[in-house]
Amino acid sequence: MDTTTTTPAAPERQLEGWPDWSILVVDDEQGMLNFLVKTLAPRCHFVMSATSAEEGAEWLRGHRVDLVVLDISLPGKSGVEWLKELREQGFTGEVILITAFADLDTAIEALRAGASDFILKPFRVPQILNAIKQCHERALLRRENFVLRRAIAGAPIHRAALVGESPAIRALRASLERVAAVDSTVLLQGESGTGKELVARELHARSARASGPFVPVNCAAVSPELIESELFGHARGAFTGATRARDGLFHYARGGTLFLDEIAELPLPIQATLLRAIEDLKIRPVGSEQLVPVNLRIVAATHRSLSAEVAAGRFRKDLYFRLQVVELTLPPLREHKQDIPALVAHFMAQLAPALGAEPLRISDQEMDFLAQYDWPGNVRELRNLIERSLILGNLNVSALYPGTPAALPEGRPIDLHSLEKMHILSVLESVHGDKTRAAQLLGVSRRTLERRVAEWGQA
Repeated sequence: MDTTTTTPAAPERQLEGWPDWSILVVDDEQGMLNFLVKTLAPRCHFVMSATSAEEGAEWLRGHRVDLVVLDISLPGKSGVEWLKELREQGFTGEVILITAFADLDTAIEALRAGASDFILKPFRVPQILNAIKQCHERALLRRENFVLRRAIAGAPIHRAALVGESPAIRALRASLERVAAVDSTVLLQGESGTGKELVARELHARSARASGPFVPVNCAAVSPELIESELFGHARGAFTGATRARDGLFHYARGGTLFLDEIAELPLPIQATLLRAIEDLKIRPVGSEQLVPVNLRIVAATHRSLSAEVAAGRFRKDLYFRLQVVELTLPPLREHKQDIPALVAHFMAQLAPALGAEPLRISDQEMDFLAQYDWPGNVRELRNLIERSLILGNLNVSALYPGTPAALPEGRPIDLHSLEKMHILSVLESVHGDKTRAAQLLGVSRRTLERRVAEWGQA
């Protein structure tokens, strides 16, 4: 039995994706064994070689490997027989079978035994490297799926996304109950930070499609040149660089919900294509003549007024009416401030364990301060505030608004607009006047931030 250990792969080799793998090569031909070890050792964390299934089994009793490159024709136990035993014993690693003599029956037997790939000798270096890369990708995907399933299994099956008991939130919750029971298209409108994606997920979770996928896409985040392919997919050769066919998000949302966030940002030509897809529930991938049926529900959202966008000629009227089958408007936080204590408690319980921080005790005076603030970034800004406060370990005026006295005189009212102005200007100062970055930190749109700054006569 021969063992080869190597140092970590060089940076350029790390790009191949599997420098940390341990590989066992089993072949009774010394020339092939030397060739594989020489090829793989510089690219992997660890490579070991054996000349028989029995030697390989002895090694695996005390060691773990990610991949076995296994010859079918071995002295004693064949590679296929040993592979069957490995799978029966619970070996979950990847296995590539290699052989100089193969027919269809042999290939079928190998795959049934649990082989990840099957390569015919003689082969070139790129062939074995490509096979190993594919094995690495499959293993990575299985690991990610395992983590995801575990996370889902440990989470509550369903939690109410809408926190609060104000009349506005109660009315929205009642509307969701009614709308979730039908399959109609839903349009969510509301300012940035009001929780439109959260409501869309809640709508999906309460619907008959809850077991299907929820696929969100931010239409503003995808370039106009790519959005059609992103939504509908494309055929091979549809455009320069399309070397293989690709499915779009409509395909991946089958049986579930497709959430089109910031739909007002879609270019007009794509709006026409989207309208036809929604009406027919069929899509045509870019460059394809085939119409593909899809079974899904569309939920769209925007922080803009779509009726105003229609009037300005930036949004198709027919698409607006098609999306507006059910329209729900999410209230800004300033219109249901009585929910702030419940939201604070919700975010505290949600974020403190994730941050490894102790929950904060917020005084009545601090809660009054939160209630006075106008919250231009709505619920998102409140969440960001709680997260920052948990990290800092306190919530007070001096921490939130630099320049505010550390302690206000007892009974002295807080000037809401002055505090808001100081906060926004301090954030702008911290990012050296970058309004786009400041808007992200505040949880508002750049347009909202510019409007506030203009009101104060600031540049």
